[in-house]
Amino acid sequence: MYTALRGLSVGAGVSSSEHEQRFTAAMDDDFNTSGAIAVLFDLANEVNRLRAERNIDSALRAATSLKALGSQLGVLQRDPEVFLKGEARSKGAGLSDEQIDSLISQRLDARKNKNWQESDRIRDQLKATGVILEDGPKGTTWRRG
Repeated sequence: MYTALRGLSVGAGVSSSEHEQRFTAAMDDDFNTSGAIAVLFDLANEVNRLRAERNIDSALRAATSLKALGSQLGVLQRDPEVFLKGEARSKGAGLSDEQIDSLISQRLDARKNKNWQESDRIRDQLKATGVILEDGPKGTTWRRG
């Protein structure tokens, strides 16, 4: 769900939507958290679909609803970048954020020079430490898996 929120400036509030109605119905049904969480996953999928369709305004509205509904369960309240990079979980273990950024820079240089073997080696090294790379049109981002 944090991946769906990543890179979107999410505002406050919840729009009146089918998702909100389903979420409320689940919570009113003897605090059916599994049903409510299923709605959050559906909403995250919608954010991703709208983003892929380049319908950013609708994606922002859906992401705002996702975060607001998640807050009712005490989830999705951290900054997506901080959560996905696992800063709190990784203290004292694995690679630091700076080391990861350095390796990614080295990998990008290798790719630019068409040194695919070195690029793959760095990607595999990061993967072995639990770092997942995501290459996209705006560059490479990462998160801890």
